[in-house]
Amino acid sequence: MHAPADPSPDSPPERVRTGRVVALALVAALGGFLFGYDSSVINGANKAVFAEFSITGGFLQGFVVSIALLGSAVGAFIGGGIAARFGRRRVMLVAALLFLVAGIGTALPIAVWDFMAWRVVGGFAIGLAAVVSPMYIAEIAPAHLRGRLSSLFQFAIVIGIFATQLVNEVIINLAGDSASNPLGPLEAWQWMFLLMVVPATAYGLLAARLPESPRYLVGAERDDEARAVLQSIYVDDVAPKLAAIRASLADDGASRLSDLRAKGSGLLPVVWIGIGIAVFQQFVGINAVFYYSNLIWESVGFDAGDAFLTSTIISLVNVAFTVVAILLVDRVGRKPLLLVGSVGMALSLGTLAVVFATAGRVDGQPQLDGAQGPIAVVALNVFVAFFAATWGPVVWVLLGEMFPNSIRAAALSVGVMANWIANFVVSEMFPELVQVGLGIAYGLFTLFAVLSLLYVWRFVRETKGTELEQMDALESGPA
Repeated sequence: MHAPADPSPDSPPERVRTGRVVALALVAALGGFLFGYDSSVINGANKAVFAEFSITGGFLQGFVVSIALLGSAVGAFIGGGIAARFGRRRVMLVAALLFLVAGIGTALPIAVWDFMAWRVVGGFAIGLAAVVSPMYIAEIAPAHLRGRLSSLFQFAIVIGIFATQLVNEVIINLAGDSASNPLGPLEAWQWMFLLMVVPATAYGLLAARLPESPRYLVGAERDDEARAVLQSIYVDDVAPKLAAIRASLADDGASRLSDLRAKGSGLLPVVWIGIGIAVFQQFVGINAVFYYSNLIWESVGFDAGDAFLTSTIISLVNVAFTVVAILLVDRVGRKPLLLVGSVGMALSLGTLAVVFATAGRVDGQPQLDGAQGPIAVVALNVFVAFFAATWGPVVWVLLGEMFPNSIRAAALSVGVMANWIANFVVSEMFPELVQVGLGIAYGLFTLFAVLSLLYVWRFVRETKGTELEQMDALESGPA
């Protein structure tokens, strides 16, 4: 199947084998599915894990849940260097193996320290996947399809989160009233982790069949292999594309962290921009908002037993609006979507901040009365919708494509590491903010949403339709 690129006054349309490149992107995006599954499975198993190992302290409970984020930060930090040296495909295979091992290890721990260690291993695999999957997709995708194909990574993440909820619910129902009741030879919570071996195995087997990224192959002086990969994607002569890749890499060799330094001191401006969007994606509070979603739903009549239903509704909103992003990102562009998303998130988060700031309290907990409940429910889902349609996928698209070939691996590592550190900070600080007041917590998220708008307006450059080899020139132009 052939699909022409969007017409351009400067160059003829590219004809590509759409089915082939979509298949490659889908396999790479499976890393996102495991990312979503592994990061969310603890939500269904945490109470049983706490009971199993007698974890009663609030700090230790929070640390057991969030320790995987530290592993993710480390995996992201070194993932780019490994991908630059050994190739994108090999890093995917390592990530698949680590997901498999982590699934078995967390299902069969001997003590809490053992469980936490395997959580770190799983987090490390997430960090690798979060670097290499967007990188690979960006490097094999034609410019006119790159946004949509790169968005598949975020789509796979939200599908992984949704799949985890379904799997956990099925296991809990089979086990009985408690997630810690026996289910065959293992406890229910152990099955939740163990089942991760299924997608991990599929990811490894499929990734083993992927061709290597042509950008990596050219950098490794394997031009004939790079030409073969490009010819499997593009219909017309790939010689000009191969020459452009070679020129963009000619003087730099493998991407190193030292390449990110600017003359004098600090980092290159484009690296700071990548760090900024990665941090803002977390500082708008997407993960923390879900902490008190059950309270919001209960205010409009759902009881604690309906937690699965309410989580499913939010997950479906998340999935549906990620599809919206896939449809729009190559038509509307990256920057406009981020700007619209910032506005929508600021308004919905601001509404939540006002609702909680004006809510009464019963036994120290906010009590939403009258219209406050329905307003909060709508605001919560609007926030999730705007995030899913914009900042959720578009940040991964930009991080995968915005850096020049010569520094992409190292710069992507730093950006993704910043994302995970920001995630850890929000996860650890939000419970403390709640003690001060939910109105203040959501007020801070509103502030960061507003700041994200100003940041994107001032610093982020549009990359829609730009070849990866032209990113250097793009960075020298106006924002």
